[in-house]
Amino acid sequence: MKKIKYDNYYWQNDLVRLRAMKPEDWEEHYYNLFDSKARRLLQYELELPPTVEGAKAMTEKFANFDPESGRLMFTIKSLDGEVVGALNISGINEKNGTFGIGIQVDRDHRGQGYGTAAMKLLLNYAFNERRLNKFNVSVLEGNIASATMMKKLGCVQEGVRRKNIFTDGEYKDEILFGLTRDEFNENN
Repeated sequence: MKKIKYDNYYWQNDLVRLRAMKPEDWEEHYYNLFDSKARRLLQYELELPPTVEGAKAMTEKFANFDPESGRLMFTIKSLDGEVVGALNISGINEKNGTFGIGIQVDRDHRGQGYGTAAMKLLLNYAFNERRLNKFNVSVLEGNIASATMMKKLGCVQEGVRRKNIFTDGEYKDEILFGLTRDEFNENN
């Protein structure tokens, strides 16, 4: 295969490159399932112990942008080719122009800007290629890193669902953020 030239590639910026999730990404997914603290913040619950079969089934289900999956799953790679995480666009409501994004940056790569860079690529796609109008997301109380990233991206805190999520033996608030296409385009 010819060497790929990325100089005009839409799905990259100065920090990350996105590609479709592949079945062989199961090992990265499996590795991240052992970070229970991060998984609880992502899923709002404690997950059962991971299995190789479960990790393989998940990546198989979402690989290659399968339209039946309901999600567009991306692998996040650094520009030197290292896998640093994954993200997806989901919950697309074409009638109302709304959507959500889920993201997990691998434990070894957090705090280096990869998540924010990947989110900007996917938000730009959703707003300016798919003509969607509103990004909605919630963050579990105590998830300071995700709340900080949402604010960096220009999201506005729209409300709090008080004591809405039961996890780790207590009820926690669910903090609601939103971002419109106009707000995104004004700042990017």
